[in-house]
Amino acid sequence: MHNSRFNHFGKLLKIFDSSWRLHVKGYSPNGKYVISLAINLYRVVKESRPDEVYNLASPTSINASWYYPNLATQVTGLGAVDLLDVIVKMRPDARFYQASSSEMFGSVEEDPKNESTPMHPVNPYGAAKLYAHEMVKIYRQRYNVFAVGGISFNMESPRRVEDFVFKKIAKGAARVKMGLEKELRLGNLDAIRDWGFAGDYVEAVWLMLQREVPEDFVIATGVGHSVEEVCKAVFSKLDLDFKKYVKVDPKFIRRVDNDSMIGDSSKIKRKLGWNPRTSFEELVDMMVDAELTEARTKKLLS
Repeated sequence: MHNSRFNHFGKLLKIFDSSWRLHVKGYSPNGKYVISLAINLYRVVKESRPDEVYNLASPTSINASWYYPNLATQVTGLGAVDLLDVIVKMRPDARFYQASSSEMFGSVEEDPKNESTPMHPVNPYGAAKLYAHEMVKIYRQRYNVFAVGGISFNMESPRRVEDFVFKKIAKGAARVKMGLEKELRLGNLDAIRDWGFAGDYVEAVWLMLQREVPEDFVIATGVGHSVEEVCKAVFSKLDLDFKKYVKVDPKFIRRVDNDSMIGDSSKIKRKLGWNPRTSFEELVDMMVDAELTEARTKKLLS
């Protein structure tokens, strides 16, 4: 996914994508810049003189973080600290947002999870995110900078890659509907997650940098749905019975995982007045419509 620009409340936000590269004209021959290289970070910050910095750079696949734990550590963890350190030295008045993750909670069974819930990550991705999150707190205390961490639960949109189950279900169902696939293989159907629309969460992210005092917030809908519920909702929208097409495949079941991840966003609702605008049903409609359009196109071209 390339750099996204959100014209939000009349303010242009540049949000760096999850491919770990920031495309900036003139900073390298091919227009690509590896975010973990501090020397390039200095150049970017010095020349752009940002007022707000949003760090979303990270490999997001939990499974991939097991195969490449060093990459998760260096990009997700150390890369965030490199960027924060440059901000402190080059642009101390800038406001810094760190994209933290519900994966930091890991094995903690308590639901819903809030800013005070203990964190015990169970994968390299979650551990790297927690390191970056804690360093944001340390830098905030040590240097008195405006740095915050947004603990986001599952953010979904049609732009999601299909490594993530909501997207995988929507894509698979649409392909079944169009006769491109006969079945969809998934892992644990009982796993419960707090799924929200990414566009709503971007609003929360922006609001976090507009207040006078820097604080960390959980960003979530507060409502959990199982993978099976997502399957039922998605396939039903296409007039299909998911039980006829969805097959459980052990290879997609994580060895270590939390069965339920639901966020408590009462703090951000109370202090910033933020509420998710998109319902679960609307999110399902959005995802299915996008995937059905793509599946129809593939059907026509096949």
